[in-house]
Amino acid sequence: MKYRRFIALGDSMTEGMSDEQVNGFYRGWADRTADVLATENSEFTYVNLAIRGKLLQQVIDDQIPLVPKFVTGKDTLVSFHAGANDLLRPSYNPDLVLPKYQEAVRVLAATGCQLMLFTAIERVAKSGKMQDLWQARFSQFNKVVRDMATEVGGIVLEATADPEIGSRRFLDKDRLHLNPAGHHRVAQGVLQKIGGPHDANWRSDLPPLPSRSLVAKIYDDLRWFITFLIPWMSRRIRGVSSGDGRSPKHSAPIALS
Repeated sequence: MKYRRFIALGDSMTEGMSDEQVNGFYRGWADRTADVLATENSEFTYVNLAIRGKLLQQVIDDQIPLVPKFVTGKDTLVSFHAGANDLLRPSYNPDLVLPKYQEAVRVLAATGCQLMLFTAIERVAKSGKMQDLWQARFSQFNKVVRDMATEVGGIVLEATADPEIGSRRFLDKDRLHLNPAGHHRVAQGVLQKIGGPHDANWRSDLPPLPSRSLVAKIYDDLRWFITFLIPWMSRRIRGVSSGDGRSPKHSAPIALS
């Protein structure tokens, strides 16, 4: 199908951190996807409501209510990537978050759009208590994503089908957000999934990553701890978010030249 409109919802992943910047905004996989879809339909328009740091309830309250007025039917593709920030919180409660996610999916599907959902990376380290906790949380979340896609006839983008996406090849230095190569890779995966123009070789074999010395690894770990982890912990303690005070990139449909 040649989509007439693409509406992107969610958090930093869909806002585009940490891709290259265009006119002061991160580009991101959603912008990259929209640029390609625009070449297929002269009437194509694009909405991106995603804001970094947003929890699932904030996406439900602030973004989802705007969707119905923008949906024109199955020719509107709506991407919904939310919940990961909740799962990263120490206070995460699946009995609260997962039912909210399910209801959000049903509300979006009821608009008559073509809905697209995303699973999350389940393994980020070889072993350890944090890895075990991460995998337990995200594998449970991913099952809900798949079940809901089946229920509403949604498209699923499987992060677990592309283990390379969680490697340092495609992650920014904060080890959380995608770098430009990562956003390009996700966009190619999305375009392939929805039948859009894409590079047929986007998943070709990748060359091995260059080896790093022990000193380089220690330096990278220390830099990550000081530059990213401490500020993240500070925001959690102070109850603030990196998205506070920010507005969506495209809060109304725009045409792409």
